[in-house]
Amino acid sequence: MQNENYFKIQFPSRSVNESFARMTVASFCMQFDPNIEQLNDIKTAVSEAVTNCVVHAYPDATGTVYITAILKDSTLKITVKDKGVGIPDISQAMQPMYTTDMKSERAGLGFAVMQAFMDKVKVYSKPGKGTRVVMTKNIG
Repeated sequence: MQNENYFKIQFPSRSVNESFARMTVASFCMQFDPNIEQLNDIKTAVSEAVTNCVVHAYPDATGTVYITAILKDSTLKITVKDKGVGIPDISQAMQPMYTTDMKSERAGLGFAVMQAFMDKVKVYSKPGKGTRVVMTKNIG
């Protein structure tokens, strides 16, 4: 028999909600008893994905961030989605040090960090329609 559970949340794209998202996903994962390293990896990846929504998806407005997390057997699948400006060139955006936020001192490492801490990261985006980041991690 498969062990499966999931949740869905949505919240305004405000930076104060990044920690809420990170802790919500971490709490959800506890049912599979991850080790500290796995838990920190997951929290960091979620932080980066949500921060991308806050900073890049809705640069001049507040939009909505959507998170779905599914635990199936020993695999966690997290989807972080927005309906913001989208990414015109995903392969360029995933290059370390690339950023569209020239107003701040951002390093452009968000996707690189997600890839480093999760087993798999896929990015889907359409300009003017938004972005969906799907991250998976085996926590068995």
